[in-house]
Amino acid sequence: MPGQPDQPASGQHIRVALIRDFLEEGWPSMDLVGDMLSANLAEHCNAQVIVAQLCPIFRRPISLLPLPARLARNGDRWINRFVCYPRWLERQRGKHDVYHIVDHSYSQLVHSLPPGRTVVTCHDVDTFRCLLTPQLEKRPFWFRRMTQQILTGLQKAAHVIAVSSATLQELLKQGIVPADRITVISNGVHPSCSPEPNPRADRTASDLTGTAPAGAPILLSVGSTQPRKRLDVLLKVFAAVRVGVPHARLVRVGGLTAEHQRLAEKLGIQDAMVCVPFVDRDVLAALYRAATLLVHTAESEGFGLPVVEAMASGCVVVASDLPVLREVAGNAAFFCPVADLDAWTATVTRLIGERAQDDNRWQVYRGRSLENAARFSWAENARQTALVYQKVMDLQEHSRLLSRARPSQRS
Repeated sequence: MPGQPDQPASGQHIRVALIRDFLEEGWPSMDLVGDMLSANLAEHCNAQVIVAQLCPIFRRPISLLPLPARLARNGDRWINRFVCYPRWLERQRGKHDVYHIVDHSYSQLVHSLPPGRTVVTCHDVDTFRCLLTPQLEKRPFWFRRMTQQILTGLQKAAHVIAVSSATLQELLKQGIVPADRITVISNGVHPSCSPEPNPRADRTASDLTGTAPAGAPILLSVGSTQPRKRLDVLLKVFAAVRVGVPHARLVRVGGLTAEHQRLAEKLGIQDAMVCVPFVDRDVLAALYRAATLLVHTAESEGFGLPVVEAMASGCVVVASDLPVLREVAGNAAFFCPVADLDAWTATVTRLIGERAQDDNRWQVYRGRSLENAARFSWAENARQTALVYQKVMDLQEHSRLLSRARPSQRS
């Protein structure tokens, strides 16, 4: 059939195309997933698969028009995601055996691919909230239509990889994908995330955090500025903690919105904060090592990558009491109810005191973090993902044999 590759013979490699996010969109976690999966498939699964990474050049046609910067930026994103990328992918259809979209929010691309040979990694269902709970997340008609295209693409995929059991349960609860087409494969931990020092990165991290009193506790927050991250809770908790621990500092990696910056000024904490954009992996690991606590205040997550990365670096974690964070952090983290300012303030203040007064207990906490983080490996992620590719190919071969048998059965 034109545009369709031959099925690989037994023992041959499966030709896999990893379909990446545009780097220009600025989603470091999705870029990380693509990088780690590609590298580990090549290193640990090279007897089974041959990997190619696919992503076209990001075009900026709307930015050439005399429009406000934000409108132009969003216009360019839409055209690239929904027009340029699909057209470019259609020309790749016959070159690979399996296509793997590493970010479910790009699932509209399934419509441009052979769906029976397409895999999508689903990190959460928040992309679809305007369709699943429209009363809570109201969006205009055009946005819902766009989201519907992404959702139907995900539903057409041959197989979906969920990054956690919690994400699997959400997919099943919402009736998005049936259970027999979902496999749970956890994310891994970047090799830079280690308790071992890295002198260059540690110096850079120290420079970023600025001057602080010796022994000042450092609270660290890592992630995007999406509303579900509840950075308003983070800032209010930090302000309350400083009442009892006035020399505490907050390091925020991933930026703050203008609204959050105004809140910080209102709370009078801006001089005790360091806000940096996303940094390279070695420096991020150094910040984890330097922190007293990672404070993760999100109200919903699909996995919670900063939690396991912090633990792998020997950092103690305080996190929202969500099923998914219980799943990935086990008994190694300290949990607080979502947005319960009193509970968060009391827990963080108590742990700061323990860090200063009881080093033996603190080393026990760090040991639990390291032990828990050891459960997560990008190498194992790649091995399990390669099994999904083989399952997709086996199903395709089964369908092909059935289709060949039907004419003779009718005769």
